[in-house]
Amino acid sequence: MSTLLFMVFVLFSLNAQTDFKEYQGKVIDGKTNKILEAASLSINNTNISTITNSEGYFTLKVPNNKLDSKVLVSFLGYNTYVVPLSELNTEKTIIELFEAVTELSAVNISSYQNAESLVRKVFSDKSVNVGDESVFMTAFYRETIKRRHRNVSLTEAVVNILKQPNSSKQRDAIQLGKARKSTDYKRLDTVSVKLQGGPFSTMYLDIMKYPEYIFTDESISSYNFSFNKPSTINNRTVFVVDFTPKGNQLALNYKGKLFIDVQSLALVSANYFLDVSNMSKTKNLLVKRKPSDVVVYPLEAIYKVDYKEKGDKWYYSYSNLSLTFKVNKKRQLFNKVYTLSSEMAVTDWEVNTTDKKIKNKDKLRPSIIITDAISGFSDPNFWGKYNLIEPDKSIESAINKIKKNIEKQKDKAKTANG
Repeated sequence: MSTLLFMVFVLFSLNAQTDFKEYQGKVIDGKTNKILEAASLSINNTNISTITNSEGYFTLKVPNNKLDSKVLVSFLGYNTYVVPLSELNTEKTIIELFEAVTELSAVNISSYQNAESLVRKVFSDKSVNVGDESVFMTAFYRETIKRRHRNVSLTEAVVNILKQPNSSKQRDAIQLGKARKSTDYKRLDTVSVKLQGGPFSTMYLDIMKYPEYIFTDESISSYNFSFNKPSTINNRTVFVVDFTPKGNQLALNYKGKLFIDVQSLALVSANYFLDVSNMSKTKNLLVKRKPSDVVVYPLEAIYKVDYKEKGDKWYYSYSNLSLTFKVNKKRQLFNKVYTLSSEMAVTDWEVNTTDKKIKNKDKLRPSIIITDAISGFSDPNFWGKYNLIEPDKSIESAINKIKKNIEKQKDKAKTANG
């Protein structure tokens, strides 16, 4: 079985647009005021969407010709909220979602007493639920590196994705659009950490397109599956299936949850993680290249993927991964702990009826290290009309500090040359 690993290198060494309206706000639990991370906001009857960040905040940019539309706000386990855009403030809108009470009918409960048979059916019958056509997507990608709890590197990009039909042997292609990065190399100290794959690392989490990374016909039998309490997404009931490995039959063990639509039996979402408890087994597992005197131990590896329904088909919508690892270097007193996170949100898409293509010269390589392909940071209006994931306050703070340092260095250089 192929492994769902995204290799880490450990090495030494536009103008603002006016044809849209921007809405900003926060999504919270209406009863507890808890922030809701990765809540989805979609414009009705379009493929335009965005998600909330880890602090519950969102920015949604809507074309002027769609301002009479409604926005649908949804989150797993909550009732979907629908509101006309005309009733939203452009700033500081607070949207409250309320937990849904979920019950399965006796028919649904008795249909699948065996959770494994349900999971097998989801993957064997995926052609019924997953569109088998070429799709052209616009997505926002973000990659961050933290040392302990401090942001030291940020890379952001708008990418075009050409998703090939599931029945096609052609590979999906990604084209880099707008991009920027900011890195505090002093905080990275003597070690630089890089994620191989860039946007591909998140796209490969689309397990309906790439099931070989976790569930194959053979590997499914190596897991225990069990039903958990059902939940709700977009006002529809979903089965919740827990999975854990049977002993140590697999080279790599994953644990997690699958959320399966009761009506269509489509996969709606998956949350899972890699078991890294056996340090001798996982030592250097995430590393492709490193110095001989360095040992890397993964401390955490978490994965998530979401899908959205359009018509009677489901499409890849969002994914993220978070890798935390400890870097040990001989003759150094303190170990370094890094967290590398990346996420990709599809913000618009269309069925590729016009046979759009991405030229070979514009295609990113699956082995790309995107931080090496991008240089510089731009003005606040850099993204223009593109939807993106609102940055966390900690990221904004890191960007501002780095930009100030860059300006200081420029001023010093001018003084020295003056």
